[in-house]
Amino acid sequence: MVDQMQVLVTGSEGYIGSVLCPLLKSKGYKVIRWDTGFFQDCVLPGMIIPGSFVQKDLRDLVSSDLKGIDAIIHLAALSNDPMGELNPELTNEINFKASANLAKKAKDAGVQRFIFSSSCSVYGAAGSKKITETSDLSPVTEYAKSKVRTEAALHELAGGSFHPVCLRNATVFGLSPRIRFDLVVNQFVAFASITKHIKMLSDGTPWRPNVHVQDVCAAFMAMLEAPIEAIHDETFNVGMDSENYPVRKIANLVIEAVPGSRLECLNQTPNDPRSYNVSFEKIHEKIPGFHPKWSVKKGIEEMHEAIVTAGITEPDMLSRRYVRLKQLQFLMESRKIDSFLRWNEGVV
Repeated sequence: MVDQMQVLVTGSEGYIGSVLCPLLKSKGYKVIRWDTGFFQDCVLPGMIIPGSFVQKDLRDLVSSDLKGIDAIIHLAALSNDPMGELNPELTNEINFKASANLAKKAKDAGVQRFIFSSSCSVYGAAGSKKITETSDLSPVTEYAKSKVRTEAALHELAGGSFHPVCLRNATVFGLSPRIRFDLVVNQFVAFASITKHIKMLSDGTPWRPNVHVQDVCAAFMAMLEAPIEAIHDETFNVGMDSENYPVRKIANLVIEAVPGSRLECLNQTPNDPRSYNVSFEKIHEKIPGFHPKWSVKKGIEEMHEAIVTAGITEPDMLSRRYVRLKQLQFLMESRKIDSFLRWNEGVV
């Protein structure tokens, strides 16, 4: 029964986790929240966040931590490409080694469902051709490479009563209590809403699949509720085919939705080599409980209203509150955490 299932969410206080955990609780799951706490104060004014959580670094995991857990939703990671490039070895340690160790200990502890938050960035430089879960992987960044390694480790562990599933999320966008303005749609909306000007340095031709944070959470919940045989050792792209766009098209959608805003395409920098146009047919066919609802256009309108209501200024938008790499750099520069991303002694 749902109300008897104990679900551990790692990275619970992040952009996705802050939306997911209240949804799980509202559906009757018993939710256990783990997070390092690096971004706990990065909250959009006026938004409600859940209460206390377990401050936990996954690198310090012991087997007894997982006693009684029925399912794990694993979100925790150095969560974007610039952060991943900050220290490639550290990215591998946190995103891959700690994740593989979590999965192994989960299997040993009798955890049945392990739902891994992967990324469509594993497809890398795929261009405009339509790609599926069986397409070749071509990860460009350390972040994407760490996701590929973790997926491989989960496939090796699958078996018996351990049922991992890998969700390759499209580029996430949309409103969250801990919103990020370092994600393409969110960033464009923030600039248009606050400065009335989107300045795009490239020509905007690379393709991006996009998925609303609410729909990502719906996918995770669907994996908790789907029959085991439907998810065992499977990989699913998460999103909708209709929401694949070249980056310039995303910018144009924002301009259309935000009154008085304009786009300036400078074409001064090389295009991002990451480009992928993704098929989401498999998840819709195999997981009938997954019903995504949010278009990019609808999400833009929601975020624009929230940004205006919150009174966000340009300095706010560019601050560490909404840019994850800046927050980590602040914590290191203020000696709250060390260069290995561990809290210094005596710091809470």
